[in-house]
Amino acid sequence: MTTDDWLAGRFDSERSHLRAVAYRMLGSLAEADDAVQETWLRVSRAGPDDVDNLRGWLTTIIARVSLNMLRSRNRRREESLGLHLPDPVVSSDDQLQPEEEALLADSVSLALLVVLDTLSPAERLAFVLHDTFELPFEEIAPMIGRTPAAARQLASRARRRVRGAEIPDADPDRRRQRQVVDAFFRATRGGDFEELVRLLDPDVVLRADFGSKRREASTVVRGVAAVTRHARWIPGSSVRPVLVNGAAGALISINGRPFAVMRFTVVDGRIKEIDAIADPERVGAIAASGLA
Repeated sequence: MTTDDWLAGRFDSERSHLRAVAYRMLGSLAEADDAVQETWLRVSRAGPDDVDNLRGWLTTIIARVSLNMLRSRNRRREESLGLHLPDPVVSSDDQLQPEEEALLADSVSLALLVVLDTLSPAERLAFVLHDTFELPFEEIAPMIGRTPAAARQLASRARRRVRGAEIPDADPDRRRQRQVVDAFFRATRGGDFEELVRLLDPDVVLRADFGSKRREASTVVRGVAAVTRHARWIPGSSVRPVLVNGAAGALISINGRPFAVMRFTVVDGRIKEIDAIADPERVGAIAASGLA
């Protein structure tokens, strides 16, 4: 076996881990795949000479690649002017595949990714690499041109922001989650307002992202009254149960055409958060992945 063959094999064995790092950094599956590809190009050019910790080396490279992509995106991105939900990891309703498990380890919810999107690139890198992947600040600091002490402060600031967001801890039982979500759709289809009120947490939050072409339609609403006004059944709709970032969700089609992906956060038998992506391009790509 040549050195190139050995390196390619080792890189493939770390691919899921590297994609997970990039997904947390970028909140985009497509960009995470691009980051993995760019990492391989850099690795194949450099070679593994004098590398004692291959995973650590690869993690450092993809973190740098992701940081550069994040900085470039933040400079040109207009999405900060409106709501943008990160790419969801959507899978069949029965179980996650091993690669999906790697992406979603440590409960990577859409709500967490939304909070991470509010951090500066340096804060995000310090927090993700240290708190999730346990890299020491001595290794993180050179990536962002800071001292280890400064990197520690960035991670601490990011940690406070994440904790301050009060991301709810969802019911870990997916069967119970699904029962509540199914009841929500039954109540919506039947126009049962009282049942909807019973199913929704008093402080429920709905985030709806309609994409860049319909940015004016994107919205965040809070409270039972506001959310129930948006819970209207559209004739011709069908609901396919799916997992969205490991939680109960649904792929909504209207007259056979994919329309939206929804994720529900269920806490104590009630729906605490609803994240809905109705961007035609993104939803179409999810449906085309084999879920349609």
